[in-house]
Amino acid sequence: MTRHVSSSPDGAILSLRAQPRSSKRGFAIDGETLKLRIRSAPVDGKANKELVETLADIFGISKSRVKLVGGDTSKQKRFLLSGLDAAEAEAVIMREASR
Repeated sequence: MTRHVSSSPDGAILSLRAQPRSSKRGFAIDGETLKLRIRSAPVDGKANKELVETLADIFGISKSRVKLVGGDTSKQKRFLLSGLDAAEAEAVIMREASR
């Protein structure tokens, strides 16, 4: 497991850095930083909403299973992916980041 994914009783906890106003959507690994690129600007919660939607799409789960648990107004975010195993989450991140 990397330092970006940890286990919790409710699912996987994902720690990442939001990268708003990007031309592409998806994961990128920059050194030891996991970034999630999104198109929205960080205004009026639009970026957080797009982060949830993007994570749900990438992991193939419903938006209701993605919960922001830390970093509401920061670029550093923590998300709970309910019902998802940390190893599964790690595999998806590695696959998506290599695209």
